[in-house]
Amino acid sequence: MSTPLEQWVEQQAALTRPRNIHWCDGSDAEIARLNEQMLRDGTFTALNEKSYPNCYLHRSNPNDVARTEHVTFICSRNKEDAGPTNNWMAPAEAKAKVGALFMGSMEGRTMYVVPYIMGPVSSPISKVGVQLTDSAYVVANMRIMTRMGKVALDRLGSSPDFVPGLHGLGDLNPDRRFICHFPEEKLIWSFGSGYGGNALLGKKCFALRIASAMAREQGWMAEHMLILGLEASSGKVTYLAAAFPSACGKTNLAMMVSALEASGYRVWTVGDDIAWMQVGPDGCLRAINPEAGFFGVAPGTGASTNPNVMQALNKNSIFTNVGLTASREPWWEGIEMPSGDGMLDWQGQPFDPKVRTAAHPNSRYTVPARQAPCISKRWEDPAGVPISAFIFGGRRTKTAPLVFEAFDWQHGVFVGATMGSETTAAATGAVGVLRRDPMAMLPFCGYNMADYWAHWLAMGRRVPHPPKIFHVNWFRKGSDGKFLWPGFGENVRVLKWMLERIEGKGKAVETPIGFVPAADALTLDGLDISRGAMEALQRVDPADYAAELDDTNAFFHKFGAKLPAELRAEQEKLSERLQRVTVAQK
Repeated sequence: MSTPLEQWVEQQAALTRPRNIHWCDGSDAEIARLNEQMLRDGTFTALNEKSYPNCYLHRSNPNDVARTEHVTFICSRNKEDAGPTNNWMAPAEAKAKVGALFMGSMEGRTMYVVPYIMGPVSSPISKVGVQLTDSAYVVANMRIMTRMGKVALDRLGSSPDFVPGLHGLGDLNPDRRFICHFPEEKLIWSFGSGYGGNALLGKKCFALRIASAMAREQGWMAEHMLILGLEASSGKVTYLAAAFPSACGKTNLAMMVSALEASGYRVWTVGDDIAWMQVGPDGCLRAINPEAGFFGVAPGTGASTNPNVMQALNKNSIFTNVGLTASREPWWEGIEMPSGDGMLDWQGQPFDPKVRTAAHPNSRYTVPARQAPCISKRWEDPAGVPISAFIFGGRRTKTAPLVFEAFDWQHGVFVGATMGSETTAAATGAVGVLRRDPMAMLPFCGYNMADYWAHWLAMGRRVPHPPKIFHVNWFRKGSDGKFLWPGFGENVRVLKWMLERIEGKGKAVETPIGFVPAADALTLDGLDISRGAMEALQRVDPADYAAELDDTNAFFHKFGAKLPAELRAEQEKLSERLQRVTVAQK
């Protein structure tokens, strides 16, 4: 008698009609065969075997280079369940429209059955998914990003408890491109794209959009958060999770080389992108990184910004849409290495900066996490690591101070729900356009965000020892338009203060928005920064936050009666605190 998985594979094969079906076992021999196949058909280009052993370059279709949010849908039965910040399509409409595209779409092609585990193999927090795809490139990436193959089938057995995902390349026509999530069925359909975020279904599709819906139902958390361990001079490691919108230094923080390493403070990486958390027997939130690799943006990554990832990616890695030097090495803007003559750009043409950049701005590297020199010894701990603090952050030129601590859990949820980041001229053509991105989950929450906030509030009541909640802003500028804080490895000084607050030692001053470090609370030894700059970094201006209240009111209005009353109450309490300070200053 066939298993539920075998029955589902048969049904999808009947729909897509592949020439043959290959069940992936995840072995070295299998990936070697696939790599050779992709070298022959032009999907892969081999890189320099001496400097980049077992590394490959992939060039995607120029129309298929990023996540496509406008064709990403939550297909819940009720539109209200998707909420105002998601695209919604009725499940029946999605099945008819996208099902028609899948019909016969794999004729003459191989269907790869990719069973995978999100999370450490033996962790009770981990989950099994199965992706069907006609892309060998996707298989190669999923082998790096997940625990893939026989190990996943062994864990699944004959159980029906897996998240099914069907992916087809089609003809890569943007007009026939859809990424659909069916939260009630725990099902993912993706058609018409080979790009990672659209095609590696274990990543944003499962690990955030579907998992966030599962987490709400089952009483856990699936968050767009890095996980790091901060080792103190005593040798004790404290674990923090942090959420940042794009262009806010998330990966660099996760893999930071500490400026206080000589004093014994070191950062260890558990994960750079996603955290799954359950309440542990010790009453703490226990977090795992569900991924097994890093799928990072290449441009801007170099020896000074992220030396750990630069050491990790020079073997067993896949590079997508980067430049290729004459010595067959990958190259991108910000790599801090000379390109030399004879370089090809990401479209395979002779590099001409007047035509296009060498690497696409969203070009990527896929690298096994175990290769990072900063990887934590506990990154695959089945029990997960205990999270002592959450950090929210954004890119703000003024308003938000360098760091502040929320008063309590409910206030911290409000801080996360109202976080935002300013766009840059390179991205939008206008500087300082503020975009709200609650908990950095706006594109990734698989259901109504008002219900998501309610789940956060409920989790605070369920966790006996909830993490403290902080907010950071590395990007505040002075009157001269220059950044006040040096960032990168110096950010460990802020993490050290958080650690001291967790331990009940750090000195702080109460402000209307939360607790900020006292004047002498941050360790600034060896840092060339003026007292005036530090005062500017930590200034909380009631007038700035009054304007902020107006903007968050407009954002909350989108959610109508579903908005949790606790968040409206926090909004009113902030307004009252700001008014008291304003009156006192007059």
